[in-house]
Amino acid sequence: MSPTVFKEKNYRFFFFSREERRMHIHIISPDGEAKFWIEPKIELAKSVGFNNKQIKMLENIIKDTEDEIRSSWQKHFRS
Repeated sequence: MSPTVFKEKNYRFFFFSREERRMHIHIISPDGEAKFWIEPKIELAKSVGFNNKQIKMLENIIKDTEDEIRSSWQKHFRS
């Protein structure tokens, strides 16, 4: 199960239900995929296919939606 937290442009931001416990978010689009840590700070964990401009844009989106991501994480993994 990989619930979608939100979509922006061609990017889907989501979690994998049975993965590591450290808070993070996955992003996928036709261009590639990435994983960002949310804790202890927002930083890129890995990326395939995205260029530096896209990575910076994704990081900014995550920073702007950090509260929504954290809330969705807590709601999803609490159950």
